[in-house]
Amino acid sequence: MNNKLNYCPRPKFLYKKKISKKLIEKFNYKSVMQVPKLKKIVINQGINISDNKTINNAINNITAITGQKAVYCLSKRDESGFKLRKGIPISIKVTLRRDIMYEFLDRLINIALPRVRDFVGVNKNSFDGKGNYNLGISEQIIFPEINTDSLKNHFGMNITFVTSSKNNKEAKYLLYLFGLPFKTKKNV
Repeated sequence: MNNKLNYCPRPKFLYKKKISKKLIEKFNYKSVMQVPKLKKIVINQGINISDNKTINNAINNITAITGQKAVYCLSKRDESGFKLRKGIPISIKVTLRRDIMYEFLDRLINIALPRVRDFVGVNKNSFDGKGNYNLGISEQIIFPEINTDSLKNHFGMNITFVTSSKNNKEAKYLLYLFGLPFKTKKNV
């Protein structure tokens, strides 16, 4: 019974014991509160088909991948160029925080990304200047939770890592210490 009380996801434990100390050493923070941390992970998936069955399947797939219920986002206005009407579902998103965020990060780094064909690392230039990192995944079948036999539509997804760091250098080092495999000249 006490196992549930003592549970701590592996990346969270790693952050508390090693990563925060390495960040303090490298960037010479005066206070522990200045150390950047991972605040949330947002998964967003655009859908271009508006029938209910496809939307529900996409929501169920994202829910299976993340372990948290996904919600759909509606279009805010009509766009004739995209053949889009107001109020039609156009994307699915889920925001992960706390332990479930660290569990997803662990599965992404150790299980999903190594399953990408010809994987050499993630792009190191996808930071936004404020310490957030965007990772695009072209197909969701890299996650083992997805049953590829019943999958009719292959949708990609965008994963945003929101950190509390002030710049890209701190955020990149934080994600590197978590184990996110960035491309280097050796492995390209």
